[in-house]
Amino acid sequence: MSRDDVHDLRRRKEHILGLGGTDRVQRQHDAGKLTARERLDRLLDPGSFTELDMFVTHHTREFGMDKV
Repeated sequence: MSRDDVHDLRRRKEHILGLGGTDRVQRQHDAGKLTARERLDRLLDPGSFTELDMFVTHHTREFGMDKV
């Protein structure tokens, strides 16, 4: 894996952890909701969760998920 590949993965991870941008996060908070990551942080003990498939693009269409 080249340095460029590693840099690209780090950039993509930052974007993913940004939860779609500050606008989306703020809309969740304005609606009185937590983001999925915030809910997981409250639900699970620190260090007890390892996220798999962070870079996978899911093709779920149920429940309008293809429009998100």
